[in-house]
Amino acid sequence: MIRISKEVQEALNNNKPVVALESTIISHGMPYPKNVKTAKMVQDAVRKNGAIPATIAIIKGKLKVGLSDEEIEYLGKKGQEVIKASKRDIPVLIAKKLDGATTVAATMIIANLAGIKVFATGGCGGVHRGAETTYDISADLDELANTNVMVICSGVKSILDLGLTLEYLETKGVPVIGYKTKELPAFYTRKSGFKVDYELDTPKEIAEAFKAQMDIGIRGGMLVANPIPEEFSMDEKVINKAIDKAIKEAKDKGIKGKASTPFLLAKIVELTGGDSLESNIKLVINNATLAAKVAKDFK
Repeated sequence: MIRISKEVQEALNNNKPVVALESTIISHGMPYPKNVKTAKMVQDAVRKNGAIPATIAIIKGKLKVGLSDEEIEYLGKKGQEVIKASKRDIPVLIAKKLDGATTVAATMIIANLAGIKVFATGGCGGVHRGAETTYDISADLDELANTNVMVICSGVKSILDLGLTLEYLETKGVPVIGYKTKELPAFYTRKSGFKVDYELDTPKEIAEAFKAQMDIGIRGGMLVANPIPEEFSMDEKVINKAIDKAIKEAKDKGIKGKASTPFLLAKIVELTGGDSLESNIKLVINNATLAAKVAKDFK
């Protein structure tokens, strides 16, 4: 059921650094052809920093680790026709031989099956606003509690309830590390008002902390929050206004569940005149760069 590309398998066999990458950003994150171009730019960032990229997806029921250019193009062109695949979707997609663009949770599961321990993405899922009544909590959080893969991201998506997300992660025993910061970044912005558990200032320190976690047998992942570069950070008031408006529209239209995040992100792109999309691209590349450096130090 799992198909690992020759390049990725050779890297794993020879203990070379490998970085897992998700595919939801390709099919659900942005329009074609920008989605394909961005996926290739993210892979290039991993290579330029000394690691092998392993973009992950489900294609015709096979768990693919290390997509070819043709497979990335295929997912990019199909766009939202491809099922957004979280943990619960994997068995049915395999059985019915369907396509799936993997979320953080699904990418973690497949990366772990392949033996990849470092994963770069844009933002992690979390506790949705209003979850005290809707119980809308991303499967990403439970996967972080149970799957031995480090997730390097730009914090938690700012469309979510950041405070409750941190509380949930604390309950599950997931360490939240800030890379060169004591404050949790909020995806499009560097500040959130919430503190991380620990600040670590080098890729080596991050790698050593996760290796210690693995060596003593603590189950679960580690969330590494890497702030968006200052020059690409958005104005906090502008992005928060757009988020509030998008959330209200989603509520009015009854949009929820797995459709919620793609709708909100697309709406925010519209409301910010495309600025949020450009910030999204820059932060993903920045995370891939850090992930490659961490993977090199993870022995």
